[in-house]
Amino acid sequence: MSEHESRVQGDCDERFAAVRTAFEGNFRDRGELGAAVAVTVGGRTVVDLWGGWADAGRTRPWERDTLVNVWSTSKGPVALCAHILADRGLLDLDAPVAVYWPEFAAAGKEKVLVRHLLSHRAGLAGLREPHSVEQLCDWELTTARLAATEPWWEPGSQSGYHALTYGFLVGEVVRRVSGLLPGAFLEREVTGPLGIDFTVGLPEKEYGRAAELVHPSAAASSEQAAVFSQLAPVALAALANPMAGATEANTPRWRAAEIPAANGHGTARAVARLYGIFAGQGTYDGHRVLTPEAAERVREGQGSCRDLVLGAGFESETEIALGLWLSGANGSYGPNPRAYGHDGFGGSCGLADPEAQVSLGYVMNRMGPHIADDPRKMALVDALYSAL
Repeated sequence: MSEHESRVQGDCDERFAAVRTAFEGNFRDRGELGAAVAVTVGGRTVVDLWGGWADAGRTRPWERDTLVNVWSTSKGPVALCAHILADRGLLDLDAPVAVYWPEFAAAGKEKVLVRHLLSHRAGLAGLREPHSVEQLCDWELTTARLAATEPWWEPGSQSGYHALTYGFLVGEVVRRVSGLLPGAFLEREVTGPLGIDFTVGLPEKEYGRAAELVHPSAAASSEQAAVFSQLAPVALAALANPMAGATEANTPRWRAAEIPAANGHGTARAVARLYGIFAGQGTYDGHRVLTPEAAERVREGQGSCRDLVLGAGFESETEIALGLWLSGANGSYGPNPRAYGHDGFGGSCGLADPEAQVSLGYVMNRMGPHIADDPRKMALVDALYSAL
């Protein structure tokens, strides 16, 4: 067994040995530094593996309970908060956002619906004025600027990935309805009762468990820079205003902030359990979080198109449902086109397939250049479905 493979620890059901092989292959062939993967089937954990290093200097082994910033894989739990409120009749997905957030009606946004926020169709993929990371960490400032700004396109007509703004938009509606920011609401309603090791932001007392995010390799960074140089203004606003990467995400300021679309922290096990709620049609480990009807609504497609921000990165049109991406023709979440999930910048992923009753969580610290469908993630997804 190679040096890389010898660092992989944990449990893996014999039926899913292909997942372990793919995970080991990520270290051997795809530049993995530290990572973890977990899979549930019918609510039962069948894969729970981790390995590698939690820091760039390779001084801290990745442990069973190592936490890491999962970037946009956080968006699934944020969407879950909104769907819980809708399931209870407290939030109407077809109501104008301004019903709950009156200031939002400014600049021609009075007809933007809650479902447009969830499906990245609100036209608010990024702010038009320069917005720093420090300002992004200010909830009141960021939401006020979003309420005041005008859309980049006609709301509801197309999707354009709201990379950072999504969490503030959906999160402010959650706050207006429930009185809690999404991180606190998620803890009260889901992660606390279910004992799921996931938080929006990271409490200081947990810093010792946090993995250090590491920039992509020089070649990958060069590839990413080339892509960014060709982006349209709306895509630049979404992905580079502000530009946030590993350096920013390792700081106490980032960890202390509420950035629900991008600074969720957790283990692969936690991600698999959160997405397992969707795979279990609203129930996980005997705890009902959503009714089956509400869980099905989460993957209600809102129309396929070339996404205005990420379109060039996919072979065919993509479709965002009410908070997560459908696997579709690209097979981003396996061969079932109705499977769904969310990727995080640099590689992480949460996947839910209700038909197969399967969920997967994958987290890592060496970031790749990809917004979605990182080769390491796809190797694990392919291995999972080969075993089913």
